[in-house]
Amino acid sequence: MQTQEFVKFLNKTLDIYRYKDYGPNGLQVEGREEIKKVAFAVSATVASIEESAKWGADALVVHHGLFWKFHGARAIKGPHGQRIKTLIKNDINLLGYHLPLDGHPQYGNAASIAQLLEANIKGGFGDYEGMPTGVSLEFKTPQLAKTLKNKLEEILGHAVIHASADKKEISTMGIITGGANSQWKDAYFQGLDAYLTGEISEHDWHDATEAGIHFFAGGHNATEQFGVQSLMKLVQQEHGLECKFISSENPA
Repeated sequence: MQTQEFVKFLNKTLDIYRYKDYGPNGLQVEGREEIKKVAFAVSATVASIEESAKWGADALVVHHGLFWKFHGARAIKGPHGQRIKTLIKNDINLLGYHLPLDGHPQYGNAASIAQLLEANIKGGFGDYEGMPTGVSLEFKTPQLAKTLKNKLEEILGHAVIHASADKKEISTMGIITGGANSQWKDAYFQGLDAYLTGEISEHDWHDATEAGIHFFAGGHNATEQFGVQSLMKLVQQEHGLECKFISSENPA
């Protein structure tokens, strides 16, 4: 498959131009013109890039790319430079999709978790510059908090922090994966029973507990491993390309 067509396919699938983001979505580092093997990972790290090169990947698709507005202009040196040099040396295309892969209603991180929970997706949840960054869901049957915590730990493969003084069963939940610590308030004000993200701040644990909403935090990397895997399955089904998911040992 031609690289240009591959990039167009993913850009269109994720509707990237409707999002204002913290960095560029789509092709970030240009490599060879034809793609046969595609690696997928949560983040473009030295480890994931080197593993992609070792496997002979023509492209690496990630959720966390290499360029962010909050970093500003960066010299190509140190670990950042090593990432870029390895990509260029091995002629690997790097594609990064951040908020579009968080909020997509079918292939996004949050939607993928909702599907694994076998819950009904009610619609988009969260907002950044007018676009949803997650989903809200409704369980087919109300869930005990302890039961849901155990389910999440099994799905995520990660310990889950649960904050709540409320013993009520959970019927509805908002999900924004990653570092959306404070967005539990959106779930609270929308009358949802629970909220799931990757990280939790010390003060949010107290605030959510006192507000009586169930707040689950299951790890940034752990909650964001599913969007790229959903994309991988789509690429395999639609284009028959050889694909590989590169997992990370990052516990955060």
